[in-house]
Amino acid sequence: MRHLWCLLFLLLGCASAAAQPLVLDERASGRWLNDGLMLLEDPGARLDLQQAREQDAAFVPAKGRTSVGQSPNPWWLRLDLERQATPTGGWWLEVDAVNLLDLRLYLPDGQGGYRELRSGEAVPFAEGRDRSYRRPVFHLPAGEGPLRLYLRSLDPAGNSFPLRIWSQDDLQDHRAETNLFLGGVYGLIAALLLYNLFILVSLRDRAYFWYVLTTGFALLFSMGMTGHAFELLWPGDAVPWWLNRITLPSLWGLCVTRFTQTLLQTRRNVPWAHHMLTLNCLLYVASVLLNVFVGRSEAGWVLATTTFVGIPAALGAAITRSLQGSLPARLYLVGFGLVLSSVSISVMRALGVVQPSPTTAYLFPVSVAMESILFSFALTSRIQELKREKAQALEQANREKSARMTLLQSAQNDLAQAVAARTAELTQSNRLLLEREAQLRHAAHNDPLTGLPNRRYLVEHAEQALQQAQQNGESLALMLIDLDHFKPINDTHGHDAGDFMLQHVGHRLRQCVRSSDCVARLGGDEFAALVSGPDAEGHAREIAVRLLSELSRPVHFDRLELSITPSIGVAIYPRHALQFAKLYKAADQALYQVKGSGRASYAVAGEDAGNGDFWLETLKTSDRLV
Repeated sequence: MRHLWCLLFLLLGCASAAAQPLVLDERASGRWLNDGLMLLEDPGARLDLQQAREQDAAFVPAKGRTSVGQSPNPWWLRLDLERQATPTGGWWLEVDAVNLLDLRLYLPDGQGGYRELRSGEAVPFAEGRDRSYRRPVFHLPAGEGPLRLYLRSLDPAGNSFPLRIWSQDDLQDHRAETNLFLGGVYGLIAALLLYNLFILVSLRDRAYFWYVLTTGFALLFSMGMTGHAFELLWPGDAVPWWLNRITLPSLWGLCVTRFTQTLLQTRRNVPWAHHMLTLNCLLYVASVLLNVFVGRSEAGWVLATTTFVGIPAALGAAITRSLQGSLPARLYLVGFGLVLSSVSISVMRALGVVQPSPTTAYLFPVSVAMESILFSFALTSRIQELKREKAQALEQANREKSARMTLLQSAQNDLAQAVAARTAELTQSNRLLLEREAQLRHAAHNDPLTGLPNRRYLVEHAEQALQQAQQNGESLALMLIDLDHFKPINDTHGHDAGDFMLQHVGHRLRQCVRSSDCVARLGGDEFAALVSGPDAEGHAREIAVRLLSELSRPVHFDRLELSITPSIGVAIYPRHALQFAKLYKAADQALYQVKGSGRASYAVAGEDAGNGDFWLETLKTSDRLV
């Protein structure tokens, strides 16, 4: 394409004489200047201003053209003006182009040389113009007579350079009129954006989500094309890559494509179009990545190609759904047709097929506003269709439900009676099972004679108590209690007397320990107590003293006075052991130490047993003194 334009300009240069200077008189304000423009391509960007001036003969007339399309090379522009009158405020040159990447203006400095003014997306907004205006505007030198100026334009995504001359008053009026018109367009798009955003928050529908994103990026894209985004949103910096003329249209196109897939339900209704639109989304993403990592020229070509690839798929899907009777698809088709026209013209502007003009510049924002309205209507229609489908489905479901209820009603009564009878049986069985389970659980963990927990329960409880003591940093005391002189009671007075004595011992054990402590019968005349708490050892010693006193008191049975004494061995966690088995062994050794020292006393593991004489002196029975 670039070489075709070069050939065209060379042919024009051979066929025409050099352009005549444009006259600036009282009626020149607002006039387009491209009829007198001369062009020169700079392959490889090797020319500076001086070298470009030395090649004046190589410039070719533009013949009113305002664009050369996508080109990786800079283009030099030469403009000759004849100033016959100077209005109040002087003459102002406007470059009415869409966001050029790098624009440079060279004006005479009055000393035989030229001064450079830089503009475009590569420099901050305020530095790229002589007054605050959405397009680059430059104040021309005052005075009358001939004036030659040069411009250098570089934008691989599309070089356009519509030039216009203004007086200061006319420029102010033009600015006010365009701002008023475009402000109305922006306001309409923003109002639709906010309205549908509220609906999105309420409905949480995917189609509304993509519509809101589409409208938001369309608003930014429109403001970017008209220059207002540069002026209002980031005036202090150069245009960032993620908001330039490649990224914004790519993101907008991506969201439009996803909105199309969601609104028209292409996955279910038009599968071939759905796959093409998905490919289109990937190409939009590729254009953004190329813009970031490769170059603006390559990204621009991919973006242009992507646009024309997605158009047939979107139109095909919309037409197919319209023929299927979808009202949202028909509204979409009208709205998309407007945007399709504007996008096609924008792409052809970038390629140089269509020349920029105020009409083509404003076409996209206006079409986006109309598209937003029609797409909003399409969404509303879609919601109504979904409501109707839901109501029909609900009505059908109610009819089917009523039929099923009628069929089931007769069987339900019989079933209810059978269920009630069976429920009563199951309830009775469950009650008996629960009672039996409770009895088995009690038998498994309790001694049937004394009602105390048995050895099994003690072992399980001790493991939990050891873990809790370890977590809390506390101690634990295990007390093993053996009844002295119990066997003679069994042998002399029978097992009834022995069982009676064991029951009384169990009762007195419960009275001597705290509610938080655990007592258990290990078997025969052996008992145990597990004492926990911050001062387990101190409590264990107190309990041992009480047990020596309480268990030595006589028990009356069938006119007999039966007496025993306890021998107690105590082991402390964690001093003597960390596991229950070793703790039990330490307490057992302390118990046998007491047994060997005269019984009727207690001992802590590792300490000497106490004297049992006092307890022996107080122990009396009805038939013998032990």
